[in-house]
Amino acid sequence: MKKTVYFLMIITIFGFSVSCSQIKTEKDTFVLIETEYGTMKVKLYNETPNHSENFVQLCDKRFFDDLLFHRVINGFMIQSGDPDSKNALPGKMLGNGGPGYEIDAEFNEKLFHKKGVLAAARESDQLNPEKKSSGSQFYIVQGTKMSDEEMNQMETKVNESKRNTRIQNAIMSDMNLMKRVDSLQSSGNIEELNKIIQGLGQKIDETYKNEIKYSIPEDHRKIYRELGGTPFFDGDYTVFGEVVEGIDVIDKIATAQTDSNDRPLKDIKMKIKLVK
Repeated sequence: MKKTVYFLMIITIFGFSVSCSQIKTEKDTFVLIETEYGTMKVKLYNETPNHSENFVQLCDKRFFDDLLFHRVINGFMIQSGDPDSKNALPGKMLGNGGPGYEIDAEFNEKLFHKKGVLAAARESDQLNPEKKSSGSQFYIVQGTKMSDEEMNQMETKVNESKRNTRIQNAIMSDMNLMKRVDSLQSSGNIEELNKIIQGLGQKIDETYKNEIKYSIPEDHRKIYRELGGTPFFDGDYTVFGEVVEGIDVIDKIATAQTDSNDRPLKDIKMKIKLVK
């Protein structure tokens, strides 16, 4: 996923806007994401201090003012925070910009991808094995409601994918084995190729037999059934806030018509301000 997944209108709620310098004295931190579709009030999590503090600092610099929701996928998420999106020409491909730094991941099993959460975008595992977050790009989850059967299937796919990746890495790390596999593929010797893969699979299973497999906790399942979300991102992208008011705005933005790069045909600008 080379396109970096890195994801705000004009209403002041009850006149409680405060300056960023006041934020450290507050127990909870909230921001308003203002768009022409409405305003979302977002609570930043105390459990992810590095991401939350970075977000506040960017707000202090008015970094987010007039940036676009440059990637919108209905049933999945809405994304913003790319500085290159400010005054971007129509049709320009966006999603690779940032402030010039990344943030170490802050995974927390209690924070998951239910509808309305704010999460940090990042580059793919191949380019970013430590799963570090973009310094500015973020997304807000829309997702869909999921049945238990769908979540069971997702658990199976995630665990199978992890196993297959380990088999592939084992092949790629052994030059002789990689040449052998390439030769078998070229000659069409599927039977011998399958024997090698099965053997590697057995070694992988034995090596990681005590590893806890990916599963969706029941309390999370309940929310995914009733509210919706994107559970397949859990543990891969840092969640650092959630929409507490204006969650319907997500659905409004998500229905925008988009081009082949998922950029809305009509620019959707945002502003972000801190509130008490």
